[in-house]
Parts: sequence; structure tokens; C-alpha cells
Amino acid sequence: MCAQKNDSKPNVVVSVLQNKCPRCRRGKLYQYSNAYDLKRFMKMNDQCPVCGQPFDMEPGFYYGTSYVSYALTLAISGATFVAWWLTIQFSLYDNRLFWWLVTNALLLVLLQPPIMRIARTIWLYCFVYYSKDWEKGDIIKPERVNEAQMNNW
Repeated sequence: MCAQKNDSKPNVVVSVLQNKCPRCRRGKLYQYSNAYDLKRFMKMNDQCPVCGQPFDMEPGFYYGTSYVSYALTLAISGATFVAWWLTIQFSLYDNRLFWWLVTNALLLVLLQPPIMRIARTIWLYCFVYYSKDWEKGDIIKPERVNEAQMNNW
């Protein structure tokens, strides 16, 4: 592989936000870095370009990302609610609550592509752990992969 050996362990939060491989935290998960290129933004590499970790673990593996995405959108909605409460306040006598709902909905629509990518990254990080020996080929092999049905969804 082409990466240089660096003994420092990359930060997990920074690695997740940059969509890096969970095994080495150096290789890119996605083929294209632009999250707003809506035709190609979810195309993942088959394996890490640095350590060789396969990213397609088993059929239906990424269906669990919907739960992570839901939690992220709840966290963003809660944060915007608190920020709106602290700055603008809510009132029963005008439509400030309505404007928060509209603003929050627009923000969630605009952030949906990065949320989807980060949710998929977090889900993968739950099952593939960092290895300090990644340069030796210490990878997790996919368990149940049917080659005839790969990318058939």
C-alpha cells in the first residue's frame, strides 16, 4: 500500500467527519469528496485504498444507517431548537415556532447528503475497529458475501 507509516493514531471524530476508513483512519471511504454531487455522492470504494479493508461487509449491511441518520437529524433539530430558544425565543402570540419549523426543515434538507455519508461512516465504525497493525494486512473479511448478487440493489 502507498501510505507512509505514522505511529500516531488519528482522532476518531476527525476521521468520521472526514469519512476515512475505520481500520487505518487514513484512506477515503467515498470515491468522490463532494457530498453535493447528487449523482455520485454515495459511491463508496470497494476497499480502502490505503489498507485494503473491504467496505461491503455483507448484504444489507448499510440498512442500519437509517437509525444513525435519524439520531443525527434529531440531534441537529434539538440543537436548532435550543439555539432558536436562546436567541429568538418562542411565543404563543406570534408565529416564531412556525419559522423555526421551516428553518429547521430547510436546514435538514440542505444537510441531508452529508448526514447520509456520516451516518454510513459511523455505522461502519461500529463494526470495523482501528488497528495499529493495519499496514501488515490486519483486515476484517466480509462474512456473508454472495459475489453473484454484489451491487444488485
